[in-house]
Amino acid sequence: MAGPILACTLFFLALLVTSAQAATNSVICPSDPYLDPRNDPCNALGYIANNTLTAVAFGYVLLVVLIQTYQVIYNGGKFMLSMVIGEYVYALGFAFRFALHHSPDSLGIFISEDLMIVLSPCFFIAANYTILGRLAGEIDCAHHVLLPVKRLTLIFVLSDVTTFVIQAGGASLTTSKVQSSASTGLHIFLIGLIMQLVSFVFFCAIYARFLYRVYTEEEDVCMRDSKQPWYNDWRTLAATLLVSSIGLLIRSFYRVVEASQGFRGNLSTSEAAFYLGDTIPICLAIVVYVPFWPGRFIKPAHPYVKEQKELSISSPSLV
Repeated sequence: MAGPILACTLFFLALLVTSAQAATNSVICPSDPYLDPRNDPCNALGYIANNTLTAVAFGYVLLVVLIQTYQVIYNGGKFMLSMVIGEYVYALGFAFRFALHHSPDSLGIFISEDLMIVLSPCFFIAANYTILGRLAGEIDCAHHVLLPVKRLTLIFVLSDVTTFVIQAGGASLTTSKVQSSASTGLHIFLIGLIMQLVSFVFFCAIYARFLYRVYTEEEDVCMRDSKQPWYNDWRTLAATLLVSSIGLLIRSFYRVVEASQGFRGNLSTSEAAFYLGDTIPICLAIVVYVPFWPGRFIKPAHPYVKEQKELSISSPSLV
Protein backbone atom coordinates (compact mmCIF):
# COMPACT_ATOMS: atom_id res chain seq x y z
CA MET A 1 0.00 0.00 0.00
CA ALA A 2 3.04 2.29 0.07
CA GLY A 3 2.54 3.20 -3.61
CA PRO A 4 -1.02 4.57 -3.28
CA ILE A 5 -0.17 6.39 -0.05
CA LEU A 6 2.89 7.99 -1.64
CA ALA A 7 0.87 8.97 -4.71
CA CYS A 8 -1.85 10.47 -2.53
CA THR A 9 0.71 12.47 -0.54
CA LEU A 10 2.37 13.80 -3.68
CA PHE A 11 -1.02 14.67 -5.07
CA PHE A 12 -2.01 16.92 -2.21
CA LEU A 13 1.48 18.41 -2.10
CA ALA A 14 1.10 19.41 -5.75
CA LEU A 15 -2.36 20.76 -4.98
CA LEU A 16 -1.00 23.00 -2.21
CA VAL A 17 1.87 24.27 -4.35
CA THR A 18 -0.34 25.16 -7.30
CA SER A 19 -2.98 26.75 -5.09
CA ALA A 20 -0.36 28.93 -3.44
CA GLN A 21 0.98 29.95 -6.83
CA ALA A 22 -2.51 30.79 -8.03
CA ALA A 23 -2.97 33.17 -5.14
CA THR A 24 0.03 35.22 -6.29
CA ASN A 25 -1.16 35.55 -9.90
CA SER A 26 -3.54 38.24 -11.06
CA VAL A 27 -5.16 39.29 -14.33
CA ILE A 28 -7.92 41.69 -15.32
CA CYS A 29 -11.17 39.72 -15.59
CA PRO A 30 -14.40 40.79 -17.34
CA SER A 31 -17.21 42.12 -15.17
CA ASP A 32 -19.61 39.43 -16.46
CA PRO A 33 -17.85 36.03 -16.65
CA TYR A 34 -20.91 34.38 -18.22
CA LEU A 35 -21.05 36.69 -21.25
CA ASP A 36 -18.25 35.19 -23.35
CA PRO A 37 -16.50 32.35 -21.47
CA ARG A 38 -14.73 31.09 -24.60
CA ASN A 39 -12.70 34.31 -24.87
CA ASP A 40 -12.51 35.10 -21.16
CA PRO A 41 -8.78 35.21 -20.21
CA CYS A 42 -9.69 34.31 -16.62
CA ASN A 43 -11.85 31.29 -17.50
CA ALA A 44 -9.42 28.37 -17.64
CA LEU A 45 -12.13 25.93 -18.74
CA GLY A 46 -13.22 28.01 -21.70
CA TYR A 47 -16.88 27.36 -20.90
CA ILE A 48 -19.33 27.43 -18.00
CA ALA A 49 -19.60 24.02 -16.31
CA ASN A 50 -23.12 22.59 -16.62
CA ASN A 51 -24.46 21.87 -13.13
CA THR A 52 -26.85 19.17 -14.34
CA LEU A 53 -24.05 17.17 -15.98
CA THR A 54 -21.83 17.76 -12.97
CA ALA A 55 -24.55 16.50 -10.61
CA VAL A 56 -25.04 13.33 -12.66
CA ALA A 57 -21.29 12.60 -12.76
CA PHE A 58 -20.78 13.45 -9.09
CA GLY A 59 -23.72 11.29 -7.97
CA TYR A 60 -22.60 8.41 -10.17
CA VAL A 61 -19.00 8.38 -8.91
CA LEU A 62 -20.09 8.86 -5.29
CA LEU A 63 -22.47 5.89 -5.53
CA VAL A 64 -19.76 3.70 -7.07
CA VAL A 65 -17.18 4.59 -4.42
CA LEU A 66 -19.60 4.05 -1.54
CA ILE A 67 -20.49 0.59 -2.87
CA GLN A 68 -16.81 -0.27 -3.33
CA THR A 69 -16.00 0.98 0.15
CA TYR A 70 -18.63 -1.45 1.43
CA GLN A 71 -17.07 -4.19 -0.70
CA VAL A 72 -13.62 -3.60 0.78
CA ILE A 73 -15.00 -3.83 4.30
CA TYR A 74 -17.26 -6.86 3.87
CA ASN A 75 -15.89 -8.73 0.83
CA GLY A 76 -12.18 -8.10 1.18
CA GLY A 77 -9.84 -6.81 -1.48
CA LYS A 78 -7.72 -4.26 0.36
CA PHE A 79 -5.41 -4.32 -2.65
CA MET A 80 -8.15 -2.26 -4.37
CA LEU A 81 -7.81 0.64 -1.92
CA SER A 82 -5.90 2.67 -4.50
CA MET A 83 -8.99 2.64 -6.73
CA VAL A 84 -11.29 3.56 -3.84
CA ILE A 85 -9.04 6.45 -2.78
CA GLY A 86 -8.86 7.64 -6.38
CA GLU A 87 -12.65 7.58 -6.68
CA TYR A 88 -13.08 9.79 -3.61
CA VAL A 89 -10.58 12.24 -5.12
CA TYR A 90 -12.37 12.02 -8.49
CA ALA A 91 -15.76 12.72 -6.88
CA LEU A 92 -14.28 15.69 -5.04
CA GLY A 93 -13.05 17.01 -8.38
CA PHE A 94 -16.63 17.07 -9.68
CA ALA A 95 -17.73 18.78 -6.47
CA PHE A 96 -15.34 21.61 -7.34
CA ARG A 97 -17.06 21.93 -10.72
CA PHE A 98 -20.16 23.14 -8.87
CA ALA A 99 -18.06 25.90 -7.33
CA LEU A 100 -16.47 26.59 -10.72
CA HIS A 101 -19.93 27.13 -12.23
CA HIS A 102 -20.59 29.94 -9.75
CA SER A 103 -17.03 31.31 -9.90
CA PRO A 104 -15.83 30.49 -13.44
CA ASP A 105 -12.91 32.93 -13.21
CA SER A 106 -11.44 31.47 -10.00
CA LEU A 107 -8.04 30.03 -10.83
CA GLY A 108 -7.72 28.41 -7.40
CA ILE A 109 -10.98 26.47 -7.83
CA PHE A 110 -10.01 25.47 -11.36
CA ILE A 111 -6.64 24.14 -10.19
CA SER A 112 -8.30 22.03 -7.50
CA GLU A 113 -10.91 20.70 -9.93
CA ASP A 114 -8.45 20.04 -12.73
CA LEU A 115 -5.80 18.28 -10.63
CA MET A 116 -8.33 15.99 -8.96
CA ILE A 117 -10.05 14.98 -12.20
CA VAL A 118 -6.94 14.71 -14.36
CA LEU A 119 -4.67 12.90 -11.87
CA SER A 120 -7.10 10.59 -10.03
CA PRO A 121 -7.11 8.00 -12.88
CA CYS A 122 -3.49 7.26 -11.89
CA PHE A 123 -4.99 5.51 -8.85
CA PHE A 124 -7.33 3.44 -11.07
CA ILE A 125 -4.47 2.38 -13.32
CA ALA A 126 -2.43 1.34 -10.27
CA ALA A 127 -5.33 -0.86 -9.12
CA ASN A 128 -5.45 -2.63 -12.49
CA TYR A 129 -1.70 -3.24 -12.30
CA THR A 130 -2.21 -4.94 -8.95
CA ILE A 131 -5.13 -7.11 -10.10
CA LEU A 132 -3.10 -8.85 -12.81
CA GLY A 133 -0.48 -10.03 -10.32
CA ARG A 134 -3.14 -11.17 -7.84
CA LEU A 135 -5.16 -12.97 -10.50
CA ALA A 136 -2.12 -14.76 -11.90
CA GLY A 137 -1.24 -16.00 -8.44
CA GLU A 138 -4.83 -17.03 -7.67
CA ILE A 139 -5.02 -19.38 -10.68
CA ASP A 140 -1.39 -20.56 -10.32
CA CYS A 141 -0.37 -19.16 -13.70
CA ALA A 142 2.17 -16.56 -12.68
CA HIS A 143 4.70 -18.30 -14.94
CA HIS A 144 2.71 -17.09 -17.95
CA VAL A 145 3.26 -13.44 -17.05
CA LEU A 146 6.11 -11.92 -19.05
CA LEU A 147 7.77 -10.53 -15.90
CA PRO A 148 7.95 -11.99 -12.38
CA VAL A 149 4.66 -11.04 -10.72
CA LYS A 150 6.19 -9.22 -7.76
CA ARG A 151 8.44 -7.19 -10.02
CA LEU A 152 5.63 -6.60 -12.51
CA THR A 153 3.41 -4.90 -9.93
CA LEU A 154 6.31 -2.93 -8.46
CA ILE A 155 7.60 -1.76 -11.85
CA PHE A 156 4.24 -0.59 -13.13
CA VAL A 157 3.13 1.04 -9.88
CA LEU A 158 6.44 2.93 -9.69
CA SER A 159 5.93 3.92 -13.32
CA ASP A 160 2.45 5.16 -12.44
CA VAL A 161 3.76 7.20 -9.50
CA THR A 162 6.53 8.65 -11.68
CA THR A 163 4.17 9.76 -14.43
CA PHE A 164 1.84 11.06 -11.73
CA VAL A 165 4.58 13.33 -10.34
CA ILE A 166 5.53 14.52 -13.84
CA GLN A 167 1.91 15.38 -14.64
CA ALA A 168 1.44 17.14 -11.29
CA GLY A 169 4.63 19.16 -11.80
CA GLY A 170 3.63 20.11 -15.32
CA ALA A 171 0.13 21.04 -14.23
CA SER A 172 1.51 23.32 -11.51
CA LEU A 173 3.51 25.27 -14.11
CA THR A 174 0.57 25.65 -16.50
CA THR A 175 -1.15 27.94 -13.97
CA SER A 176 1.60 30.55 -14.32
CA LYS A 177 0.71 33.82 -16.03
CA VAL A 178 4.19 33.87 -17.54
CA GLN A 179 3.58 32.44 -21.01
CA SER A 180 6.93 30.68 -21.29
CA SER A 181 6.47 28.94 -17.92
CA ALA A 182 2.90 27.93 -18.75
CA SER A 183 4.00 26.55 -22.12
CA THR A 184 6.83 24.58 -20.50
CA GLY A 185 4.36 23.21 -17.96
CA LEU A 186 2.03 22.06 -20.72
CA HIS A 187 4.88 20.23 -22.47
CA ILE A 188 5.93 18.55 -19.21
CA PHE A 189 2.32 17.58 -18.54
CA LEU A 190 2.02 16.14 -22.06
CA ILE A 191 5.23 14.14 -21.58
CA GLY A 192 3.77 12.68 -18.37
CA LEU A 193 0.57 11.71 -20.17
CA ILE A 194 2.48 10.09 -23.04
CA MET A 195 4.71 8.15 -20.64
CA GLN A 196 1.65 6.95 -18.75
CA LEU A 197 -0.04 5.90 -22.00
CA VAL A 198 3.03 4.00 -23.22
CA SER A 199 3.37 2.25 -19.86
CA PHE A 200 -0.28 1.27 -19.81
CA VAL A 201 -0.21 0.03 -23.42
CA PHE A 202 2.76 -2.16 -22.48
CA PHE A 203 0.83 -3.48 -19.49
CA CYS A 204 -2.18 -4.27 -21.70
CA ALA A 205 0.11 -6.15 -24.10
CA ILE A 206 1.48 -8.21 -21.19
CA TYR A 207 -2.05 -8.91 -20.00
CA ALA A 208 -3.21 -9.95 -23.49
CA ARG A 209 -0.23 -12.29 -23.77
CA PHE A 210 -1.02 -13.74 -20.34
CA LEU A 211 -4.63 -14.47 -21.31
CA TYR A 212 -3.56 -16.04 -24.60
CA ARG A 213 -1.03 -18.33 -22.92
CA VAL A 214 -3.50 -19.42 -20.24
CA TYR A 215 -6.28 -20.12 -22.73
CA THR A 216 -4.04 -22.05 -25.13
CA GLU A 217 -1.84 -23.95 -22.65
CA GLU A 218 -3.86 -24.33 -19.43
CA GLU A 219 -7.09 -26.10 -20.28
CA ASP A 220 -7.62 -27.27 -16.71
CA VAL A 221 -7.26 -23.73 -15.38
CA CYS A 222 -9.70 -22.40 -17.95
CA MET A 223 -12.30 -24.96 -16.89
CA ARG A 224 -11.55 -24.66 -13.17
CA ASP A 225 -14.70 -22.68 -12.37
CA SER A 226 -16.90 -24.06 -15.14
CA LYS A 227 -19.30 -25.69 -12.66
CA GLN A 228 -19.82 -22.44 -10.78
CA PRO A 229 -22.17 -19.62 -11.81
CA TRP A 230 -20.56 -17.43 -14.47
CA TYR A 231 -20.40 -14.49 -12.11
CA ASN A 232 -18.13 -16.52 -9.79
CA ASP A 233 -15.82 -17.71 -12.58
CA TRP A 234 -12.29 -16.27 -12.56
CA ARG A 235 -12.69 -15.64 -16.30
CA THR A 236 -15.36 -13.09 -15.45
CA LEU A 237 -12.85 -11.13 -13.40
CA ALA A 238 -10.36 -11.45 -16.26
CA ALA A 239 -12.94 -9.98 -18.64
CA THR A 240 -13.72 -7.23 -16.13
CA LEU A 241 -10.07 -6.22 -15.96
CA LEU A 242 -10.00 -6.17 -19.76
CA VAL A 243 -13.05 -3.88 -20.00
CA SER A 244 -11.68 -1.56 -17.32
CA SER A 245 -8.33 -1.34 -19.09
CA ILE A 246 -10.02 -0.47 -22.41
CA GLY A 247 -11.89 2.36 -20.72
CA LEU A 248 -8.68 3.73 -19.21
CA LEU A 249 -6.88 3.41 -22.55
CA ILE A 250 -9.58 5.47 -24.30
CA ARG A 251 -9.32 8.13 -21.62
CA SER A 252 -5.51 8.19 -21.86
CA PHE A 253 -5.59 8.63 -25.65
CA TYR A 254 -8.10 11.44 -25.26
CA ARG A 255 -5.98 13.29 -22.69
CA VAL A 256 -2.85 13.04 -24.85
CA VAL A 257 -4.68 14.45 -27.89
CA GLU A 258 -6.30 17.16 -25.77
CA ALA A 259 -3.00 18.30 -24.25
CA SER A 260 -1.28 18.26 -27.65
CA GLN A 261 -3.82 20.86 -28.89
CA GLY A 262 -2.76 23.39 -26.26
CA PHE A 263 -4.60 25.47 -23.67
CA ARG A 264 -7.42 26.63 -25.93
CA GLY A 265 -7.77 23.65 -28.25
CA ASN A 266 -11.13 22.36 -29.45
CA LEU A 267 -11.10 19.47 -27.00
CA SER A 268 -9.98 21.36 -23.90
CA THR A 269 -12.71 23.99 -24.35
CA SER A 270 -15.54 21.55 -25.09
CA GLU A 271 -17.60 20.18 -22.20
CA ALA A 272 -19.11 17.54 -24.49
CA ALA A 273 -15.63 16.29 -25.39
CA PHE A 274 -14.70 16.20 -21.70
CA TYR A 275 -17.60 13.92 -20.82
CA LEU A 276 -17.36 11.73 -23.94
CA GLY A 277 -13.59 11.29 -23.98
CA ASP A 278 -12.77 11.40 -20.29
CA THR A 279 -15.69 10.96 -17.90
CA ILE A 280 -17.67 8.18 -19.60
CA PRO A 281 -14.63 5.90 -20.23
CA ILE A 282 -13.48 6.36 -16.62
CA CYS A 283 -16.97 5.71 -15.27
CA LEU A 284 -17.03 2.48 -17.28
CA ALA A 285 -13.57 1.53 -16.00
CA ILE A 286 -14.60 1.79 -12.35
CA VAL A 287 -18.25 0.65 -12.40
CA VAL A 288 -17.41 -2.78 -13.87
CA TYR A 289 -15.87 -3.70 -10.53
CA VAL A 290 -19.12 -3.09 -8.64
CA PRO A 291 -20.80 -6.39 -9.62
CA PHE A 292 -17.48 -8.21 -10.09
CA TRP A 293 -15.47 -7.09 -7.09
CA PRO A 294 -11.92 -8.58 -7.21
CA GLY A 295 -11.96 -9.28 -3.48
CA ARG A 296 -14.78 -11.75 -4.09
CA PHE A 297 -12.64 -13.76 -6.54
CA ILE A 298 -9.22 -13.38 -4.94
CA LYS A 299 -9.03 -14.36 -1.28
CA PRO A 300 -5.98 -13.96 0.98
CA ALA A 301 -4.00 -17.19 0.95
CA HIS A 302 -2.96 -19.02 4.12
CA PRO A 303 0.73 -18.25 4.81
CA TYR A 304 1.74 -21.88 4.19
CA VAL A 305 -0.20 -22.07 0.92
CA LYS A 306 1.22 -18.73 -0.17
CA GLU A 307 4.76 -19.95 0.50
CA GLN A 308 4.18 -23.14 -1.48
CA LYS A 309 2.80 -21.14 -4.43
CA GLU A 310 5.85 -18.88 -4.46
CA LEU A 311 8.20 -21.88 -4.41
CA SER A 312 6.34 -23.51 -7.29
CA ILE A 313 6.55 -20.51 -9.60
CA SER A 314 9.34 -20.95 -12.12
CA SER A 315 11.07 -18.22 -14.12
CA PRO A 316 8.67 -16.65 -16.63
CA SER A 317 8.90 -17.63 -20.27
CA LEU A 318 9.95 -14.91 -22.69
CA VAL A 319 8.46 -16.61 -25.74
